Amino acid sequence: MKNCLFKAILPGVIVLPALSAAAWAGGSDDLGCSNATLQGAYAFSVLTVVSATGPNVVVGLARFDGRGGYAQIDYPGDGLLMTPPVTDFRTGETGSYKVNSDCTGFQEVDLGAAGTVENAFVISNGGRAIHAVTAERVRGGTPVPVQIRVDFWKVGSEQDD
Repeated sequence: MKNCLFKAILPGVIVLPALSAAAWAGGSDDLGCSNATLQGAYAFSVLTVVSATGPNVVVGLARFDGRGGYAQIDYPGDGLLMTPPVTDFRTGETGSYKVNSDCTGFQEVDLGAAGTVENAFVISNGGRAIHAVTAERVRGGTPVPVQIRVDFWKVGSEQDD
C-alpha cells in the first residue's frame, strides 16, 4: 500500500516544479513597473570587482525623475590618492533609464572623462531598491572589460512616498 502511494505521489513531486518553472517562463511579464516606479533620491554604492585599474568602490547620490531622466553625484573610494586628489563629490553625471513592466531595465550614465556605463538592473521592494550590474563600460569610444555591481536604496522614509 505504501509503495503504491509512493508511486502515485512521485510523478507529481517531479512534474510540479517543472510546471512552475514553465509557468514563470511563459507567464505574464507585467509586474506593474514603469519609469515612474523610480522617482526621487537614491543612495548608491558601486563595487568594481574586475577592471584594468583593479578593484574600486564608489558611493553616491542619484536622482531618478520618474520619466527616464537620471543625474548623480559620486565619490570614489580612492579619491584622495588620485591626481589631482578628489576632495569633493563629482557632479555633472547624467543619463537615462528605461524600466520594463517586469521590473527589469537598463540605465546609461555619462561619467564625463571617465566614459559611459550601461547598467542592467532589477527593481525590488516596490522601487525602494535597485540591483544592477554593468553591462558595458566605454572609455574614449572603446569598450572596457569590467565586472561592476551597483546597489541603490531609496532615500527617506516610507512617509515620504
